[in-house]
Amino acid sequence: MTSIPTIPRRPIASAWLALALLAAGAAQAAPSAAAEREIQQLMQALGQSGCQFERNGSWYDSAQAQEHLQKKLAYLRKRDLADTAELFIERGASQSSLSGKPYHVRCGKGPAMTAASWLQARLVQLRAAARATPPSP
Repeated sequence: MTSIPTIPRRPIASAWLALALLAAGAAQAAPSAAAEREIQQLMQALGQSGCQFERNGSWYDSAQAQEHLQKKLAYLRKRDLADTAELFIERGASQSSLSGKPYHVRCGKGPAMTAASWLQARLVQLRAAARATPPSP
């Protein structure tokens, strides 16, 4: 009598465990209060900067830039894709979702720089100011 080979249980259990871990890693946490504050401060800094914002070959004023990025942020938030300021910059404020072309910021008569660089520099400034300011009672 021949025996029927059995399927080892360990590889199947390992596969299920791997899938569960991948699914858990794909889920994003809601943004912390600090991350939400930083993102909103970045938006305000851009909106109040007086700089010009280039997207897909056209230049817009800072208020229009802020409005555009606010829409992109809302899109990312619905999908839990912007739970930190860095992720917002990377996934929403660096380049066009349609063309893939990078966004640029130009302030005054200075040279244009990528929006990602401009926003990252502002984030560094915001964090430095937050560390220098003692918490209110």
